[in-house]
Amino acid sequence: MDTQQSFADHAGVGTLYLVPTPIGNLQDMTYRAVATLKAVDLIAAEDTRNTQKLLNHFEVATKQISFHEHNTQERIPQLVAKLQAGESLAQVSDAGMPSISDPGKELVAACVAQQIPVVPLPGANAGLTALIASGLVPQPFYFYGFLPRKKHDQKAALAALAQRTETVILYESPFRVAKTLSALATVCEGSRQIVACRELTKRYEEFARGTLDELVAWSQDHQLKGEFVLLISGNPNEPVTDSHDELAELPIKAQVEALITAGAKPNAAIKTIAKRRDLARQDVYNQFHDLKQGEEN
Repeated sequence: MDTQQSFADHAGVGTLYLVPTPIGNLQDMTYRAVATLKAVDLIAAEDTRNTQKLLNHFEVATKQISFHEHNTQERIPQLVAKLQAGESLAQVSDAGMPSISDPGKELVAACVAQQIPVVPLPGANAGLTALIASGLVPQPFYFYGFLPRKKHDQKAALAALAQRTETVILYESPFRVAKTLSALATVCEGSRQIVACRELTKRYEEFARGTLDELVAWSQDHQLKGEFVLLISGNPNEPVTDSHDELAELPIKAQVEALITAGAKPNAAIKTIAKRRDLARQDVYNQFHDLKQGEEN
């Protein structure tokens, strides 16, 4: 165990600042965020071209370095070395909170491991912005983010998410939102309340609220533009636990993965599926880990 006092003297070690950026409306940039970007030695940006537009608008002259999902392993040692040498860094994504469906978590973990202070700034977040105006129960909620792209994996994820009793938050592309709503209709009742939010904080911000059946029809009748947040009202019924649920159609390994996707720990998911299917826990364990009978890790 160790503790961090964010604003104490850290004896020559730099600080990593996690700086949220607007999700559309530049007026949502905070004074503190601008001041931090001006004060640090370097900005690690998801896309330096996008961030440069933001920096130009707020007259920030700090240099940038690219930090995105394709160069994470290369960049982390470089950035950690700069922090250990006493430089302070700001990490930003293209929009919203770093690490939330965006790069950042690996760098944070590396800094924590090296006892480099990590200081988060509050700011814009699409999921919570949509949630508080959705009209659905705001808490508890379950944030999932982007669904898997493969059809099989997406079906398993949606089947598990449909069972959750909390309001579920998804992110989706305008090119896939209609298909996602249709896929959701295969695992949820048509009367389930859904809210689709697009272009949050921008001029054409829009909320579509209604039943799943209504939202499916709406998505098919409209040309959808802008990034979407989808909110699914919690399952009002008891979670399905018999052998006729949606997961029962999937292979045992996929059933376990679906529960893990929905938030269960691997061992708990294995135990649950074994109980639901009246199988030996070791058999489910072996299938999940692709082990043959008698084979051990």
